[in-house]
Amino acid sequence: MISTDKIKNICLLSHGNAGKTTLCEAMLFETKAIERKGNITDGNTVSDYDAEEIKRQTSINGSIIPIMWKDHKINLIDAPGYFDFVGEQIQAVTAADGAVIVVSGKSGVSAGTEKAWELAKQRGIPVMFFVNKMDSPKADYEKVIAQLKETFGKSIAPFTYPIKKGDAFTGYIDIVTMEQKDFTEKDPVYKPIPDDMMALANSGRDMLLEAVAEVSDEMMEKYFNGEEFTDEDIRISIKKGIKAGSLVPVICGSATEQIGIHRLIHLLYDKMPSPAEADPAVCTDASGEIVEVAADSGAPVCLQVFKTVVDNYVGKMSVFKVLSGTVKKDDTLLNANKGETEKIAKLYTLCGKKQVEVDSLAAGDIGATTKLICTDTGDTLCSPKNVLKAESIAFPKPVLSMAIVPKAKGDEEKISAGLAKLMEEDRTFKVNQNTETKQMVISGTGDQHLAIITSKLAGKFGVSVNLVEPKVAYREAIRKKVKVEGKHKKQSGGHGQYGHVWIEFEPCDSDGLVFEEKVFGGSVPKNYFPAVEKGLQECMKQGVVAGYPMANLKATLLDGSYHPVDSSEMAFKTAASIAYKTGLAQADPVLLEPVGVLKAVGKNAYTGDIVGDINKRRGRILGMNPLGGDITEVVAEVPVSEMTTYATDLRAITNGRGSFDFEFDHYEETPRNLYDKIIADAKQE
Repeated sequence: MISTDKIKNICLLSHGNAGKTTLCEAMLFETKAIERKGNITDGNTVSDYDAEEIKRQTSINGSIIPIMWKDHKINLIDAPGYFDFVGEQIQAVTAADGAVIVVSGKSGVSAGTEKAWELAKQRGIPVMFFVNKMDSPKADYEKVIAQLKETFGKSIAPFTYPIKKGDAFTGYIDIVTMEQKDFTEKDPVYKPIPDDMMALANSGRDMLLEAVAEVSDEMMEKYFNGEEFTDEDIRISIKKGIKAGSLVPVICGSATEQIGIHRLIHLLYDKMPSPAEADPAVCTDASGEIVEVAADSGAPVCLQVFKTVVDNYVGKMSVFKVLSGTVKKDDTLLNANKGETEKIAKLYTLCGKKQVEVDSLAAGDIGATTKLICTDTGDTLCSPKNVLKAESIAFPKPVLSMAIVPKAKGDEEKISAGLAKLMEEDRTFKVNQNTETKQMVISGTGDQHLAIITSKLAGKFGVSVNLVEPKVAYREAIRKKVKVEGKHKKQSGGHGQYGHVWIEFEPCDSDGLVFEEKVFGGSVPKNYFPAVEKGLQECMKQGVVAGYPMANLKATLLDGSYHPVDSSEMAFKTAASIAYKTGLAQADPVLLEPVGVLKAVGKNAYTGDIVGDINKRRGRILGMNPLGGDITEVVAEVPVSEMTTYATDLRAITNGRGSFDFEFDHYEETPRNLYDKIIADAKQE
């Protein structure tokens, strides 16, 4: 068992294609955890082991990759880079005590870089940047540093600068030690800094010393008095500054060429906080009080499940971080969220898909267990004698919805079971059975996300489906008041059928049917009133324009007649139905479409394009709210039918930097120019 003070939990974040998975391989190779580096093309990397990841050659799931450095265990949590898998990124940040954000030396700071920074800052964990792919002729370190400073502020502090001979990346200058590390020979060696790079090195050193001075009043006083900082001053101040977020190291390297990897690992080992040094977890105790829980192995056990994996062979695996105490196999713990007890039958550490069984895990470490009965992602397991509940993990709402159509009849049950299991492991994915449109609708964070879901359905559960745009739940209403007769008279030997009503139909504010009666003199006996109302309720399921449900209708039974022998409830239901169909056709029927409130958030530079796009969707701008930091929220009412592709389109408009929230608000009249298509689609269905 590794002690808490010798554990580091570091999440790897980036924009897609920055080389994060390759960096993971390089770190495994550097620490001799693997003898040969895998690569994405061959599908043999340790962290991208899922069949979908191998097929698509991109990270989809977060994975735990522990490496040993000196006597420390560094739990790397490799998170996907693409926006569609933001849930995995959130889970990684939840378990981490520090983050390495990987930036491509070629493409520089991107939307994914900014999102990664925001996630780390929301969590309050320290950050380092690793500028990868410096072996590319197109890499421009100076440009990337300028972008980092412009985007993230003066806390950015380059710790290394690349050395290139022509297009070849041959090593780097270490600003902290003021040495050159040269990789041109078989084994890397330290050398003096070349004369032609001394000015750059001194400039970088000055930037570093300024950052060190900002860490404390004592260092600031020394700096202004012209006193030299000792190596110990610099070492301690760098660690303090990193933890406080006032100093953000940037180092350069190449994961493919194995340059800068040793420097990165040593920086994580030496400067990132252990769980014992990190901020305590915020929990709620049994009395509802907020308490801070430090990572103390001698305290009562408390752990939080931050990820769930559903496997056809292993079953349900719960991946957790031990917040306090020492968890042991065969422990019985209380699920503080559900109030149920769970037994930890077996404990594992993970390395990609590999599971290693262990007897115990100390506070701060990351592990997994299987076959928990009621525990889900975000739940807290704790000692029954010391009930604690960690802060829940906040996942974003799904933004893109599509309807599922089975390719084979009779697969509905299998599909439902498969989707339920996929929802267990992915909290950004939802399933809804729309009773109005009779469709099963799945919702996720983007088109890639939903494509992965359907691919997993086929691969893991053996059911194939197509995705189609979900039907819009239109309604129908009337705009005029009409009074109509409904008469049902049928003679067929023996008892006949007779029902006769006069009903007044008019619009109202109620969602459904408002039924009243104003019958005088017993022309329609009271015992037939419920039959008339029931007949109308059944008719309300289908309007007269395109067959959509009727809304906002008031019906008043005014008069009618009956036959003492031939009248019946069924006859009056039929009479009401006749009155409904006759009357509504005369009452200026209209189609109503669902309209929601959209709140789109983006940088001010994109606001004009966002507004223009909303106008194209028949939206009405309600207001624009400055949120500070060059960000504006645009609030608008937009028809639901125009929002199907909005998640993808907003991402394109804002270069991936925009976000939105959309919720149904009300129904309103559909423009007449859209009737023909809506009616034609309804008839086809």
